[in-house]
Amino acid sequence: MIRWIDILTFARYGNPEPPQRLERPDAEWQQQLTPAQYQVLRQHATEPPYRNAYCRSYEPGRYHCAGCNAVLFDSATKYHAISGWPSFIQPATRAALRYHFDDSHHMQRIEVRCNCCGSHLGHVFPDGPAPAGLRYCINSVSLERRATSSL
Repeated sequence: MIRWIDILTFARYGNPEPPQRLERPDAEWQQQLTPAQYQVLRQHATEPPYRNAYCRSYEPGRYHCAGCNAVLFDSATKYHAISGWPSFIQPATRAALRYHFDDSHHMQRIEVRCNCCGSHLGHVFPDGPAPAGLRYCINSVSLERRATSSL
């Protein structure tokens, strides 16, 4: 389980090694992504609250990065945070995400990015439910939910 102190340590001293890395030229990102995805994933924008695909969606599945298909979150860790964006309590794996201090917009936050392709996903806050107390507030447009197959 990742805790707030782990996130601060990652942001300050270095993130976990990703399982793989994906780098593309900006022109390829613009071709691959929709305009809304490009704004959020590559230009660090934020989509409008409450009017996004996964804000009120709780179907089972895994949430993948819209940029590189890396698994980021599982629906079992999604909860209703009344924030206007999908919220999760833990990432799918310890190495799924990378963390960066974000002092933009006169706020002090921790930005969350995909650890494989570096795409902006949203932010994490220490005001979530127990046991870890984390709230990953993620832009829907940065995610693609896929149903999990039962074997």
